[in-house]
Amino acid sequence: MCVGISAKVVGMKDGMAIVDAGGATREISAELLDDVEPGDYVMVHAGIAISKITQEEEEQAADLLSEALS
Repeated sequence: MCVGISAKVVGMKDGMAIVDAGGATREISAELLDDVEPGDYVMVHAGIAISKITQEEEEQAADLLSEALS
């Protein structure tokens, strides 16, 4: 089973996105998505942004992950 993690884009640089995922900042590839900008939310898998999501979807994903880990 593969798990994606939701994250907020806080910066962009040369096709890479700097994201905040639950307080952890990481640099990921955003090359699969056309229009990622700071402030967007993305689903991340294996260091790659695989889709844009809404803030509501990000909150739901974070809640589900929190439940799964408790």
